[in-house]
Amino acid sequence: MYKYLDELEAKSIYILREAYNRLTPMGMMWSIGKDSTAMLWMVRKAFLGRVPFPVCLLDTGMEMDEVYAFRDHLIKEWDLDCVNWQCPPEEEMDQTLPPKTRSAMRKTEGLKTLMREYGFKGITGGIRRDEQGLRAKERVFSPRTIDGEWDFKDQPPEFWDQYKTEFPHDESKGAHLRIHPILHWTEIDIWRYHQREGIPFCPLYLARKDPETGKMMRYRSLGEKNLTFPVESPASSIEEIIEELETTNTSERAGRAMDSETEDSFEKLRAAGYM
Repeated sequence: MYKYLDELEAKSIYILREAYNRLTPMGMMWSIGKDSTAMLWMVRKAFLGRVPFPVCLLDTGMEMDEVYAFRDHLIKEWDLDCVNWQCPPEEEMDQTLPPKTRSAMRKTEGLKTLMREYGFKGITGGIRRDEQGLRAKERVFSPRTIDGEWDFKDQPPEFWDQYKTEFPHDESKGAHLRIHPILHWTEIDIWRYHQREGIPFCPLYLARKDPETGKMMRYRSLGEKNLTFPVESPASSIEEIIEELETTNTSERAGRAMDSETEDSFEKLRAAGYM
């Protein structure tokens, strides 16, 4: 089923092994969503059933109950070394930012403190180019400054799967590389991979009736409960999700409040270090 996924998977596993070989210590961001969980599945394939580095959740205390429950289940099931990193409070964020963007910035600042504490030279993230316009500018191995800042106008070329793993900044002071092993995947690729491999996923992705409106709703993308909202959809199985994605015109991040708060909200978050 979906033989083209073999090529996508092989490239991602190559990237993961290359990163692990060149960047020590290394960590992995795990949002508990469909993308990072699929990536975690590939990590286990790449390293013979084990995950040889910590997986990290940037926790604002605002994740949905189902997300925490799914996290706890997989930690036990897959024997994960999970770092549940507490993000700083919203009061410490830049108060000139719009409210939703300011709230989302907590994870950006949380990532900075995580990087300082663990000294990771490389950290993987489960982002994809098709998710959002600014992410389309990303590289597989993406350099970050000491403060985690990203200069999207000055990115290293990556031709013929040749990746630059040297640091353009002073790594002794906290500069690092972000590694994006599934950058070349699409949303429907991820769901087809989940289906083929039997990868578990959070039940919030499946439609259920809204008690207030009576409409069938599901989450396309998971984030904090104060920033993420479900979209109308009847898809209550992975097969129905895939069928829906083959025809829908609704954006995957339609339920992410901060993306549309101001014209440059997401750009500000990404430039400051948001995954």
